[in-house]
Amino acid sequence: MVNNSATLPAALPGRLPDGAPVALHLSSARPDPDGDHLVELRRPGAGAAEYYPPELSPAMAGLRIALPAGAVCELTAPYTARLWRARLNLPGPIVGYLADHGKAIRYGYVDRDWPIEAYRTVFASEPGSSEMPSAARPFTAELVARLAGRGVLVAPVTLHTGVASPEVHEAPYPEWFRVPGETARLAEHVRTSGGRVIAVGTTVVRALESAAGPDGRLRAAEGWTELVITPERGVRTVDGLLTGWHEPRASHLLMLQAVAGRPLLDRCYAEAIQARYLWHEFGDVNLLLPW
Repeated sequence: MVNNSATLPAALPGRLPDGAPVALHLSSARPDPDGDHLVELRRPGAGAAEYYPPELSPAMAGLRIALPAGAVCELTAPYTARLWRARLNLPGPIVGYLADHGKAIRYGYVDRDWPIEAYRTVFASEPGSSEMPSAARPFTAELVARLAGRGVLVAPVTLHTGVASPEVHEAPYPEWFRVPGETARLAEHVRTSGGRVIAVGTTVVRALESAAGPDGRLRAAEGWTELVITPERGVRTVDGLLTGWHEPRASHLLMLQAVAGRPLLDRCYAEAIQARYLWHEFGDVNLLLPW
């Protein structure tokens, strides 16, 4: 199972009322049911925009940020210490506006600006993510064809990822997802036939688990999910996970433990550190299959 969400150029240059520059990271191109977007303000730098500690951030309710082409972002209320609810007033559709004025979100561990295409996987077809669903980044069209030739089926789900500042590890917040009926039926068929459902990325696990009914069976579903997957909750829809390497405090590690168990995860990360595997969105990936 793969995530077909395409990464947007969700970093925008802005100006505060006093004229000072600010970087605006948009967490979702899709407003929530109340019409709000989640945004993060960051300090512009020579390279990547820098994290604003809450005590230094200019963010406050009612703050109006001037954006390119006459657009305005108005902060309405804090969501976390880092994220704010906001209303956007744009001159046109948001995806087109970002294509014209935004760029890919970049953090300090990335050594240069890369075009937005570098942040999109071979499966990307549904624009909406602020950051790359990076577990599928190593896949190429040739690799997918080789897998198909060996009988591996590939089916899509959609989950639009938000902004996950590397400086602050927060619990997952609501993200929009969709699991098509065809994907749900295929997953159920594979499992009842004795096969395994492997999720390519934590975003796929969150989407599938959000679409599972009380009986654990998958069905078509879409909407905003607030699901947080922990070892205590467990997983019911996948038999393995292909994923990147996550920081020690990252909330995603709880999901990895739910899939693979803590002993296997500890062995994997010990090996990753010894072998100097690469972290983050342009890093390495590993396949977790529970023992």
